[in-house]
Amino acid sequence: MKAASWASFARKISTPNLSGRSDIDWSLGRIRIEILAGLTVALALVPEAVAFAFVAGVHPLVGLYAAFLVGLITAVIGGRPGMISGATGALAVVMVALVAQHGVEYLFATVVLMGILQIFAGIMKWGKFIRLVPHPVMLGFVNGLAIVIFLAQLTQFKDPTSGGAEYLSGTSLYMMLALVALTMLIIWVTPKITKIIPAPLAGIAVVAGLVVALGIDVPRVSDMASIEGGLPSFHLPLVPINMDTLQIILPYAVILAAIGLIESLLTLNLVGEMTGKRGGASQECIAQGTANVVTGFFGGMGGCAMIGQSVINVKSGGRTRLSGIAAALFLLAFILVASPLIETIPLAALVGVMFMVVIGTFAWNSFKIMTKVPYMDAFVIILVTVVTVKKDLAIAVIVGVIVSALAYAWNNARRINAQKRDSVRDPGAIVYEIEGPLFFGSAEGFSELFDVEADPDSVIIDFHASRVVDQSALQAIEAVATKYEAAGKKVTLRHLSADCHRLLNRAGHLVVGSDDDPDYGLAVDYGVRTGILGGH
Repeated sequence: MKAASWASFARKISTPNLSGRSDIDWSLGRIRIEILAGLTVALALVPEAVAFAFVAGVHPLVGLYAAFLVGLITAVIGGRPGMISGATGALAVVMVALVAQHGVEYLFATVVLMGILQIFAGIMKWGKFIRLVPHPVMLGFVNGLAIVIFLAQLTQFKDPTSGGAEYLSGTSLYMMLALVALTMLIIWVTPKITKIIPAPLAGIAVVAGLVVALGIDVPRVSDMASIEGGLPSFHLPLVPINMDTLQIILPYAVILAAIGLIESLLTLNLVGEMTGKRGGASQECIAQGTANVVTGFFGGMGGCAMIGQSVINVKSGGRTRLSGIAAALFLLAFILVASPLIETIPLAALVGVMFMVVIGTFAWNSFKIMTKVPYMDAFVIILVTVVTVKKDLAIAVIVGVIVSALAYAWNNARRINAQKRDSVRDPGAIVYEIEGPLFFGSAEGFSELFDVEADPDSVIIDFHASRVVDQSALQAIEAVATKYEAAGKKVTLRHLSADCHRLLNRAGHLVVGSDDDPDYGLAVDYGVRTGILGGH
């Protein structure tokens, strides 16, 4: 993955079609690949949705309905064809406290408000700010997520007869591990033999058939919960419509909306990297928000993009909206009519699929990268990985961005310096040619560049190789001018760019044109306002 590609987001919302692209060859072969990829994803979604529903403390169907509705809507109108959305663990761990304290109806109301906030973010085009996530943060994110996916699969090794309190042991454990290994082997070998069927689907089908045919006693989907149910029905959340309710659900809605958008936009980037295509960040925000509003009114727990399932889809050949739509419809079919069949699938087969996702998701080249990049970037990769595993995705990304921003500010603060020379145009004057950005981090270093006592009566500060960035920079300039005024000396500013002029104007400094510097429109005359500085 190249750093530049993380910033290559589409900035306009386009009208979606089935493929999201105009160059798709809709042959029978392409349709078959898309549908089979969707079937593979749907099979992998079932245990994930059920498990996340348990984490949130709600009925399994609440998770399954969310996976169906969120997956369907985002597949139709989302910003990145090929992405898969549904109920996720990152959201479930936040929901559990809300459900425990106030009940599931408050969860539904929160999901609706969460969706509204996400739609607002999309309308305001805030999704573009995901470009500010540095590449080391992205590497740490995918590594941490791979570890989280791996750890989540370990719960499938628990003995269902113990109520999930103990892990399998003895023959049962060895059989489970053998079936997991067999599934992974089939997934690895299948592409070398045929591409007619997606490798993950082949692994699930072969292992499930073997288990059923031989009557092997291993944990199956039915040991988690029954997935049988009906169509989701419209349901207004049964909560009082007043300020007390808003005070309860708003903090959760803000957190869930932020986590959902961060995970979705990072997934959009990752899928874009894998497919070599661009996606619409703002369009994805609106799609995620719309999906959550709808699922909140139809008894779902809400959701966001799922990196694991998105990787499965792309690796299985899914490149269009059809695969995501198929996944959602297959999931609904499982709930309505095929639950007895799906419940016979051994969990080992699904664990094997997810282990292959872990191997494919983890950025193994990051170990090599960390030996070549600056130490701070290597630290950020490790930091984000650890925080993702220990806390959650949103906190990890925020921490990574903050640390990266502080490191960038510190590096730029050290770049400020000045070349000192005699003025050619103004005999007797001294010129300070400032180099590097002038902002809050470098303001103190800027002040230390000047020798007020030793300088002549006329001093020129030339910003040709610098940039005045913020109010701290303006304050630093004025502080220097004040020192020269106290010494009875005059200061003239040169070569300020147009945006610096605007910043000075907003701060109340008068900017006047300069005939001898037409390219930069330089000369900021402080003398008009303070009598400190002379015009140029």
